[in-house]
Amino acid sequence: MDKLPDILGSLPYLLEGALLTLAITVLALISGFVIGLPLALLRVYGRKPAATLAAAYSTVLRGLPSLVVLFILFYGMAAVVKLPAFLAGCVALGFCSSAYQMELLRGAIQSVGPGQMMAARALGMSQLQAIIHIILPQALRLAIPSWSNEAAVVLKDSSLVYAVGLAELLRRSQQVAARTYQSFIVYSLCALIYFAMTFLANRGLDHAERALRLPTPLEETAH
Repeated sequence: MDKLPDILGSLPYLLEGALLTLAITVLALISGFVIGLPLALLRVYGRKPAATLAAAYSTVLRGLPSLVVLFILFYGMAAVVKLPAFLAGCVALGFCSSAYQMELLRGAIQSVGPGQMMAARALGMSQLQAIIHIILPQALRLAIPSWSNEAAVVLKDSSLVYAVGLAELLRRSQQVAARTYQSFIVYSLCALIYFAMTFLANRGLDHAERALRLPTPLEETAH
């Protein structure tokens, strides 16, 4: 245990890696949402060719390991364009997440009753107006629990970027473990940091779900 002070002294170094991990996670989730939402709308409201292409995109990306996608972007495309490790990690995880976010958003959109669209069209709204103002506000609320799970998955998958040399939390934990020869303690500390980030992210999204939850008819009657 004579290495314990050295390990504790390395904690700020590990926390810097955790901040990099969070940055990768946030950017990957945002890019996955930006890609996944239009594809989900195409799956539900698009014409058959567009819906088929969106379904094919989802099937292919969900069938590939995130690490393979990362290697394709970082190593495979190096002859054409050399992506920085950080950008390659965010893009790779974003692409993979977009396929899963597309499916969870599609489910949330389809869970909004078809009568909502019919009522909006009867009031003179176009399909696009109805989607933006009626369907999506409800669907995005309904998607929060599933999106919370996806956020946890992407946060844990962010550790894969260590394979391209990015000094995120796992890479820094490896460096500290190699220097102190205390692999069990260092990796346990790394696991604790990952758990804390995942736990706080899920609790935050649970709070957002409760805050944004639409009241049921019984609750509206009670008020």
